[in-house]
Amino acid sequence: MISSQDCPCGHGPYAECCQPLHLKQQSALNAEQLMRSRYSAFALQQIDYILETTALGQQSALDRAAIADWSKSNQWLKLELIEYQPKLDKTHALVEFKAHYHDGKQAHVHHEVSHFVLHQQHWYFLDPTLDMQITMKQPCICGSGKKFKQCCAQFI
Repeated sequence: MISSQDCPCGHGPYAECCQPLHLKQQSALNAEQLMRSRYSAFALQQIDYILETTALGQQSALDRAAIADWSKSNQWLKLELIEYQPKLDKTHALVEFKAHYHDGKQAHVHHEVSHFVLHQQHWYFLDPTLDMQITMKQPCICGSGKKFKQCCAQFI
């Protein structure tokens, strides 16, 4: 993608929007910006970025091949922000969105309410679809050092 083109997330030119995040020149300032950059990463097949911006304790459970296949097999049409709650507590935020895409046969809308966690000044996506055996007394998947039940459990 030429950096002067519009960003897939619809929030301006790619070079000024999500590209600096994808190139690790900047970090997302908030959960909404991270969600937008993850959508753009799906649209541009930036699979490493998708993996790296998932909660630290969940990254090893991600299926890279499946993510890459879903990213490549769809044409990403637009992102629609529904709701943004930047402060659920000190370290968690919520973003509700609709990702419009076409699978080659028909158009679809992926509607999701996503939760994000701030850890060491970086935002991460909490993936509720991963089948991980986490007990409430284990260290949290975000790396906070708190017990899972006292941190991210309520958001997954």
